[in-house]
Amino acid sequence: MYLTNRFFWIFGAVMACFALAYPFGWLFPIAQLSLVAALGLVLADVLLLYWKRPKISCERRLSTVFSLSDPNEVRLLLENQGNLHLSLSIADELPAQFQRRDFEIKCQLPPGQPYVATHTLRPLSRGVYQFGNINVFAATRLGLVERKLVFQQPQEVDVYPSIIQMKRYELRAMQHIAHETGIKKMRRIGHSYEFEQIKNYVEGDDFRSINWKASSRRATLMVNQYEDERSQQVYCIIDKSRVMKMPFEGLSLMDYAINTALAISNIILKKQDKAGLLSFSDVIGATLKAERDTGQLKRIMEALFREKERPGEANYELLYEGVRRLIGMRSLLLLFTNFESTYALERALPTLRRLNRSHLLVVVFFENTEIRKLASEEVHKTADIYRQTVARQFLQEKKEMVTKLRQYGIQGVLTRPEDLTLNTINKYLELKSRGLI
Repeated sequence: MYLTNRFFWIFGAVMACFALAYPFGWLFPIAQLSLVAALGLVLADVLLLYWKRPKISCERRLSTVFSLSDPNEVRLLLENQGNLHLSLSIADELPAQFQRRDFEIKCQLPPGQPYVATHTLRPLSRGVYQFGNINVFAATRLGLVERKLVFQQPQEVDVYPSIIQMKRYELRAMQHIAHETGIKKMRRIGHSYEFEQIKNYVEGDDFRSINWKASSRRATLMVNQYEDERSQQVYCIIDKSRVMKMPFEGLSLMDYAINTALAISNIILKKQDKAGLLSFSDVIGATLKAERDTGQLKRIMEALFREKERPGEANYELLYEGVRRLIGMRSLLLLFTNFESTYALERALPTLRRLNRSHLLVVVFFENTEIRKLASEEVHKTADIYRQTVARQFLQEKKEMVTKLRQYGIQGVLTRPEDLTLNTINKYLELKSRGLI
């Protein structure tokens, strides 16, 4: 049994009445009557809660898998099976990873009525999340005391790389709706594509694709239609060293890369290409050979789910050996890493150039959004000018890294963490449309 705020307000007023009865004697009988009435109300409230016993059912409903960094819905289904009108305060025991101890939902539950309490949770780390019991504090209309009802519903849910984001970008990246917000529709260059069919000419078709033999037989213009080449190998390579532990909006750079790797792998498979995975730091991590079968996406998802950051430095020589052993034919390599200085890039550049000789390498690294904010703030003191100058030099150095990579024929993508998936998909579609893979 728990005492409510209303209980303390009522008995506080009774005590005030007794205190005022000292200078004003005529208040003493009123104070006595107030005390008796308050005690009677409390007794009646206790009898309603513990004699009639509120009959409440409560159940937690949630998906078997949560998506990393996305709002995931949790529903609490309650039903009042008794004849008391109840005021409920629901305290769900959330997983420790959320660090929330003030979670509470209040609602009114009339007799015989169901109620669905909905809330969302946004996990910021992968792993197993453990839900505890559901604690329901029930009070009658009097609202002086509450009875705690515990519904034992321990549940486990796995937090995987963002499945919600994967499905969202899958819809946008398909060619027939590729003009939607974010995904660029790429113009095909040349004819390094597989023949698909002969169709009637429509305005806007490339006149170089006209099939003159078919046109003469049908007495109308016919054009050859091509589709992108299929079964090309694309590997997502994830750096899981300490440089990828930097957090942005609660999510590490590695988790941004993992979400993107899942989304781009799904699109690669939808485009009939082969998707593979490789992670590295001071040791080689997950390795999945590029395949196109129905179970490949699930294998990639499971491998990404188990990946953890490591405290050591990235060993690019080890990466080169891992790529040489795993990948036998020319492939597109999407390397997710981060370079905070030109010196860090210079150290890795010889290995990156060796990789680019055998494969088409795209280095995807991150723009520091906090420094960009600092570089655009208003300055009021001399010290602010110095800080802003250093911030702008840092941003310029990042842009120069992309230029330096291009000088050696290496594709580079500099992106904000929140735009990583979008920019990576656009880069893949661009390279595919240009026939470079």
